[in-house]
Amino acid sequence: MELIISLLTGAVGGNLAGALLKKYSMGTLWNSVVGILGGGLGAQLLDMLGIDLGGIVGSIAGGGVGGGVLMVIIGLIKGAMSK
Repeated sequence: MELIISLLTGAVGGNLAGALLKKYSMGTLWNSVVGILGGGLGAQLLDMLGIDLGGIVGSIAGGGVGGGVLMVIIGLIKGAMSK
């Protein structure tokens, strides 16, 4: 259940980052896809580091932040490649 929450909040985090940082946005679909990947990675990273924010809260935090961060990183790479 926590993984599903992380993936969903990752999609939200990716789209929120895309809305706030339009320069790095890749559109709703790709922001969601990258956010889902980032959400899963963010949750796993928190788990590996042993950071326990408490079940669902940790999943939401790790997923949302991970999704947003990965979306910005991919947006930066995409922007650098198009130059």
